[in-house]
Amino acid sequence: MTYILGGWQSDFADNWARKGWEIADAFAETVGAGLAAVDLEPKDIETGHVANFAGELFAGQGLLGGFFALAHPDFNGMPTMRHEAACASGSVALLAAAAEIEAGRYDLACVIGVEQMRNVSGEQAARNLGAAAWAGHEYVDTPFAWPRAFSDLADEYDRRYGLDYRYLMAISETNFTNAKRNPNAQTRKWAFTDASFTADDVANPVVEGRTRKNDCGQITDGSAIVFLASPKRAAEYAAKRGLSLDAIPRIKGWGHRSAPISYDAKVRASVGDRFVFPQVRRAIEDARGRAGVKSVDQIDVVETHDCFAMTEYMAIDHLGLTAPGESWKVIENGDIAMGGRLPVNPSGGLIGLGHPVGATGVRMALDAARQVSGRAGDCQVDGARTCQTLNIGGSATTTVSLVVGVGA
Repeated sequence: MTYILGGWQSDFADNWARKGWEIADAFAETVGAGLAAVDLEPKDIETGHVANFAGELFAGQGLLGGFFALAHPDFNGMPTMRHEAACASGSVALLAAAAEIEAGRYDLACVIGVEQMRNVSGEQAARNLGAAAWAGHEYVDTPFAWPRAFSDLADEYDRRYGLDYRYLMAISETNFTNAKRNPNAQTRKWAFTDASFTADDVANPVVEGRTRKNDCGQITDGSAIVFLASPKRAAEYAAKRGLSLDAIPRIKGWGHRSAPISYDAKVRASVGDRFVFPQVRRAIEDARGRAGVKSVDQIDVVETHDCFAMTEYMAIDHLGLTAPGESWKVIENGDIAMGGRLPVNPSGGLIGLGHPVGATGVRMALDAARQVSGRAGDCQVDGARTCQTLNIGGSATTTVSLVVGVGA
C-alpha cells in the first residue's frame, strides 16, 4: 500500500524559455516548492523518479535524474530513475516508485514529471510528439500525427456507433469552463464565443481530418511533483501533524496495460469486441479490482486523458459511465459536469489545464489526492473520497489507471 503525502504543480501558463529558464531551472523550482508544500527536507527523500517523454527532442537533455543532486546537495548519492511512456510517462513513474515502496526498499519517494515544450514552433512540437507513433510506418504524410490519429478514432466511432460533433465540443466547453476555476490552468484567461464550439472554420479551424482547434489539449511547459510513502512513513507523517492515517490519500488500486504501438493494429484487434480499446478497459477494471471497487457508482470523481475531445469521449464509455458508443448520453444530461453524477476533469483536463506530456500522469495523481482530501480549492467536488485516473500514452499504446482514496 502506498500513500500520497502531497505535492505541487507549476503554472501551466508559463513559458520557461521566455523567462530565460532551462529545464533544470524548472526541475529545481518544482522540487523545492514540492518539499515546502508537504513540509519535508531533501534529506528525508530516499529515492527519486523522473517522468519525461521528450527532453532530448525539445531541450536536447537526457539523464534527468541527475538534476536532483544539482537541485540540492542532500540529494547527492540518492538513487534516481527516469521513465518514458509518452503521455503516460508520469503514471509509469508513479508505478515504479510505488513498487519500490511496496517491495520494502524505501519508505519515502519523490516523483516529478517535467516537460518543456513551448521552446519550439507548434509544427516542430507536433513532429517531436509524433515520436510516440510508429515512426516511419504511420502518419508519415502529416506533421500532425496525433490530431490525425484521434480523427481516425472519431471515424471509427462514427462507423461503429454514430458520432455527433456537438458532443465532442460539449466536452471541450466543459473542460475549458472547469479550467477557469484552476489557478494553474493554461487557458484560465482565454475567451470564447458561441462559434468557438461549433464546426465553424474561422472560430474553430480544422487542424487535421475531423480534429479542430478546440478539440485539442494544450501543449505546455509544466511540472508536477508528488511524494509517496510507505504505511510506516505515512503514519509518522500523519502523527506529526495531528492527522489520522485514514486522512492521508493512498493509491488503493492500479491498472497498467500495453497494446501494439500501431493505431491500425489496435483497432483491427478490437473488431468484434465491445470496446474500441480493450486494453484501456482492462486497465480500468484492474485498478478497480485491486481497490475493491465493484462499479463506477463507487467513484466520486475522474481525472481522465483528454489529449483530444475524442479521447475523453472514448474514455467515458470505457470507464463504464455508459454502454460502448453511448458517451453522448452523460454529456447531454450533464452527468460529467461539476455538480453532475460523476464529474470528469474538474481540473480542466488536458484541454483546459494543459498537457506537459511527461508530467500529466503525476499531475493527475496530485489532483486525485487533493480531491479526496478536500484540498482541491475551487475545483473541489463535494464529498469526494474516491478518484479514478486514466492516463494514456500514444494511441492507447500504454494505459495506466489509478484509484486514489481516503478511509477504509
